[in-house]
Amino acid sequence: MIEIKGITQTFNTGKTNQVTAIDNVSLNIEQDEFVVIVGANGSGKTTLLNLIAGNLSPNKGTIVIEGNDVTRLPEYSRSKWIARIFQNPLSGTAGDLSIIDNFRLAAIRTKPKGLFIGKDAAFSKLVKEQIATLNMGLEDKIEQPIGTLSGGQRQALTLLMSVMDECKILLLDEPTAALDPKSAANVMGIANNLIKEYKLTAILVTHNLKDAVNYGSRVIQMGEGAVLKDIIGPEKQQLKQSELFDWFG
Repeated sequence: MIEIKGITQTFNTGKTNQVTAIDNVSLNIEQDEFVVIVGANGSGKTTLLNLIAGNLSPNKGTIVIEGNDVTRLPEYSRSKWIARIFQNPLSGTAGDLSIIDNFRLAAIRTKPKGLFIGKDAAFSKLVKEQIATLNMGLEDKIEQPIGTLSGGQRQALTLLMSVMDECKILLLDEPTAALDPKSAANVMGIANNLIKEYKLTAILVTHNLKDAVNYGSRVIQMGEGAVLKDIIGPEKQQLKQSELFDWFG
């Protein structure tokens, strides 16, 4: 699904503050695989996610998705494969627009845009049914501006919106970092269910070691722009939080 071949990302090249954020990293991520990436601040986790998403182009190396070389493709050209959930619940949605308007925009994310976004009774019914699965009581508030919701409610809705249009890869960039523990647990449960239901290839960047143990089929530790550990299969399932904590010395 995703082939990363020898990518390097350097910032401020040739200057005294030059930093190599990703240093000759190669990874193969299989279809339907749920990868969790952990590491200290500055280890390269989010830079790697930005390279996959298309926010950055590597200085060298290639990124291939479903056999397509996307190394130089911008973010919008990768939207037919990728949806992304950000750390900040305010990102990824239009706060002044209603819940239903945000869902409609999400449903045409990869399609040509016109002046009419096409809300009708059938679409409203679909959105209400989807939102009702969250058990948050928001299905009867679809005309409410999404910016008036709590962070946990907004992240939960953003997850639902990520699968309203074509999506094969879900990038989760510390999606619970700004949430209280109860909301964080709820959002991670929703994400895990959607990943399984839609058979998504998923990458979660997190500092939450409990989530790194409880979710995913593979865990990668990054440090100084390199892959330090790559644990998969039965070894990942047997991994304990204390062992993960020991990785950080």
